[in-house]
Amino acid sequence: MPWGKFPLRLLVLVAALCAPSSVALSQEAALDLEGHSVNPLKESNKPVVLVFLRRDCPVSARYAPVIQQISKKYENDANFYLVYPDQADTAQQIRSYLSAYGYSLPALRDRAHSLVKLSRVQITPEVAVFGRNHQLVYEGRIDNWYVDLSRARSAPTTHELEDAIRAATAGKPVAHNEVRGVGCYISDLN
Repeated sequence: MPWGKFPLRLLVLVAALCAPSSVALSQEAALDLEGHSVNPLKESNKPVVLVFLRRDCPVSARYAPVIQQISKKYENDANFYLVYPDQADTAQQIRSYLSAYGYSLPALRDRAHSLVKLSRVQITPEVAVFGRNHQLVYEGRIDNWYVDLSRARSAPTTHELEDAIRAATAGKPVAHNEVRGVGCYISDLN
């Protein structure tokens, strides 16, 4: 059937399904802790790492030193943001959490789950890495430290986040672009 005979709706749907994830965030995509709208992808020409956390998730809490170590190691190569998808979290509660765990990274509230949807993350802690072109190159776990919620290895044997940052910085594809994490489901939140 020639393209001219396809219904316009079908063509639009096919185009939308084939389009890669990019900076298509609304102005209200995320809020910083002062209440200002922020699009972390638009503000960077470096790869961007979004780290999704829940204050009530023990696995998120255990990863605080790891996240800080990785963000420090790659601070010149990528911009890091902590993203809190729980609508009930107030700016003050997030500030207290940041202080308790020694974070100095910028934090965003993703009440509408715009960043969650764009990043396709499902669990906290999970990360999304966007390349310089603002395309999603990796989504998933930080590493394989946790086997399941009740069992962790003494040390991780894979380092997916660091691999993704190095690939994004070099403009190369990531070997495994999606690896689910272990933690607390974002879908449990309102």
